[in-house]
Amino acid sequence: MSTLVYINANNRIGKASLEVVSYAKKLGNEVIVVANGNGDDAALASLGEYGASKVMIDRSVGNDPQQITRLVSSAVEAVGADTVIFSHDLTAKAVAPRLSVRMKAGLVSGAVALPEGDTVKVNVFSGKAFGHVKINTEKKIISLLPNSIQPENGGSACSVEDFEGNAGDAAIKVLDTKKPEGDIPLPEAELVVSAGRGLKGPENWGMVEELAAELGAATACSRPVADIGWRPHHEHVGQTGVAIRPNLYIAAGISGAIQHLAGVNGSKVIVVINTDSEAPFFKAADYGIVGDAFEVLPRLTAAVKKFKSSN
Repeated sequence: MSTLVYINANNRIGKASLEVVSYAKKLGNEVIVVANGNGDDAALASLGEYGASKVMIDRSVGNDPQQITRLVSSAVEAVGADTVIFSHDLTAKAVAPRLSVRMKAGLVSGAVALPEGDTVKVNVFSGKAFGHVKINTEKKIISLLPNSIQPENGGSACSVEDFEGNAGDAAIKVLDTKKPEGDIPLPEAELVVSAGRGLKGPENWGMVEELAAELGAATACSRPVADIGWRPHHEHVGQTGVAIRPNLYIAAGISGAIQHLAGVNGSKVIVVINTDSEAPFFKAADYGIVGDAFEVLPRLTAAVKKFKSSN
C-alpha cells in the first residue's frame, strides 16, 4: 500500500509541504503526492528529496474544496492508497472531512507527532492539552499541524506526471486573489514578531519591522490592530486569524486575550513585552519583560545587531 500526500501547488512549495512529505515518508510506505494548480515542475520534482516517489498534478483544478476532494479521491483509487496526509490548513479543514466520508476513513485533524500504532497525538482545548486519538478504520486521513516536525531531505528528485482527477466543475468562482506580502508566510515562519494596540498607531510599526528584519522573522498583529486598519488582515494571528506555531513568538503591547492565545500558544518560546505587569499574556509567557515597547524593541534590535556583528 502507499501513502498519498495532498499539496496545493497554486502557490510556492513551502515548508509545510516539505513537512507533510517527510511525515508520510516516516510512516514507511511509498509516498505519492497529488497536487493541483500551476506549480513549477522543478519545484514539485524536488519533493522527491524529502521522500516522494512521484508527483501527480491536475493543473485544471483551482481552490474549490469540492473539486479538490474529488481530485484526491480519484488519486486514492488510482494508486491504492490507504493513508492520506494533509497539512492542517484552511484547505485541509474543508477537504479532509469530505474525503473522510467518501473513503469511509477515520480522520485525525491537527496531529503533532507520528502515529504510535493506530493512535495519533493531537492538540486539544486550543492547545492547552494533548489528546490521543485512535483510528479504527483500515483507511486513515491525518492532517499535520505546521511546524510539528522538521523536514528531512536526502533523496533525489522524483517524476512529475499530469493527472486527470475527475474533479468536475467548480462550485466556487474566484474573482480575485490577494497574496500575503512579505518573504515569510506566517504559518511557515519559525520566528515571529507581533504587536498590538500598545504601539498606539500604524506609524510606530517601523520598530517591529526592524526587529523582524534583523531576526529574519515574519511580522504579525492582534485582531484589534487588523480590524482598525493599522495592519493587513493576513497578519492577524489568533483563534479567528492565522494559527501559528513558531519556535519564537515575540509579542509587544498585546494583553493576551484568550482568543489571541488560542492561535499562538503552540509556539515553542513566547516572549511578552508589556507595561502592565498584570497582563494575562505573562501567564503564558516563557519570558516576560515589564516595560515600554518603545524602549524595549529598539534595545532588542540593537542587541541582535551587536550579536550578529560579533559572529
